[in-house]
Amino acid sequence: MAEQLQQLILDLLDKSSVIENTQTITIPGETSPATSNESQLVIQGALNSLLSREMVTYTAQETLTNVLTPEGLQIAEKGSHEAVVWAALPLKGQGTPLNPKQLKEAVGDDVAKIGQGKAFKSGWIGKEGDGLVKLLPSIVDVTQNELIEIRDTGSVQGGEKAINELRKRRLVTQKKGIWFSVQKGPNFSTSTAKPETDLTSEMLQSGSWKKATFKKYNFEAEGVPPNGGALHPLLKVREEFRNIFMEMGFAEMPTSQYVESGFWCFDSLFVPQQHPARDLQDTFYVSDPPASLPPVQDYYEKVAKVHEFGGYGSTGYRAPWSEADSRKLLLRTHTTASSAHLLYRLANRKGGFKPVKMFSIDRVFRNEAVDATHLAEFHQVEGVVADYGITLGDLIGFMQTFFKKMGIEQLRFKPAYNPYTEPSLEIFAFHPQLNKWVEIGNSGMFRPEMLEPMGLPSDVRVLGWGLSLERPTMIRYGINNIRLLVGHKVSIESVEKSAAVRF
Repeated sequence: MAEQLQQLILDLLDKSSVIENTQTITIPGETSPATSNESQLVIQGALNSLLSREMVTYTAQETLTNVLTPEGLQIAEKGSHEAVVWAALPLKGQGTPLNPKQLKEAVGDDVAKIGQGKAFKSGWIGKEGDGLVKLLPSIVDVTQNELIEIRDTGSVQGGEKAINELRKRRLVTQKKGIWFSVQKGPNFSTSTAKPETDLTSEMLQSGSWKKATFKKYNFEAEGVPPNGGALHPLLKVREEFRNIFMEMGFAEMPTSQYVESGFWCFDSLFVPQQHPARDLQDTFYVSDPPASLPPVQDYYEKVAKVHEFGGYGSTGYRAPWSEADSRKLLLRTHTTASSAHLLYRLANRKGGFKPVKMFSIDRVFRNEAVDATHLAEFHQVEGVVADYGITLGDLIGFMQTFFKKMGIEQLRFKPAYNPYTEPSLEIFAFHPQLNKWVEIGNSGMFRPEMLEPMGLPSDVRVLGWGLSLERPTMIRYGINNIRLLVGHKVSIESVEKSAAVRF
């Protein structure tokens, strides 16, 4: 088929001198024009073969089209989640309202979870007693209509704003297309006979070399450079951070445990069990195994008590304690869970507590929508100092020294709230390229409700601060989209040529 396609291209050029758009070509053996991206790649292979013999020249043209995802195709056919929820409910005053459980049974958990909120926001449904009813006798399902329009035409009357909203809901994605315009080359001919690449002894003996056409040698071509390994920019910045911590006398703590229990990731840090960070939309939970091994009983009971009833100068959260929530397994949302493990071991090791300075740089996971500045998986840099009688002034001093070694000397600190630190400070630095103050980290003094149940002496203070690894890396290398730093869109060439880091 390759030779037939090459011959077809040459015959078309012989007739009209130029092929304006290769999407009009019908590949031999096919019944319709080559409009698909796969067909154009087949044509490109034939063009490259002809280009190498200078029989043709061509230019590539790229296109971007909007296509529906599998979920988008389903909504285009059956209606949006909010429309399905609306259709399942009785009209107000004309039927028995459905409670949330009955709604889930009627439309499914995912449809009920997404559609209920959007239907409320649109004013399509409302509450009646403990149940839900539709407020409007009829609706226009704009989402379904827009998806049908995109499916049929590739665009929508609402323009880019409407398409961006559908992309956020992962109903529409962009697909790259390509086609070519082709012209005659300096050696154009309708014959596809390939030129000889070698002068053989048989050709010399027979004399056939006199009439043969030989492929030109490119004496300017460079040899293939040998491939070598290269450090990713994240690893370069990570090593700089490690060196800074080491210079300040810190030791690196073990952080290889990606899966944690709700107890160590939240409860031990005095994060309430009702905190929104523990919801499914913010945290990745593990379904198998369904629960963790039980923690040390004595420590577990102290933590549960301080949450539910208070202690160590605190009134607690005055909320029911759930052992099931405490035993849930999840992908850790911060490396502070590893710091909690460390502090518990420090409090209970032989010989008693001894002051330490520790740091960690490792992956954490959060159920966040991926965009230019957020990923579901990223790295957290954390420093922890535990000693007798240290104060907020020591925390600020440590941070000033740490960031000065990174070349950041203009710092500001703003009071903030964290469940497990008090006082807490947000860290801001002046960004000379942006000419403004930007937030670069968070910090605070760990609360007694977290430390004393572990068994640490009451006069021991623990301070900590943290920041992401990705943000300073993006600033250092001038990257404005995190997906160009981590993921399948990363250019291998940019990784190989990225400069060494010197803050």
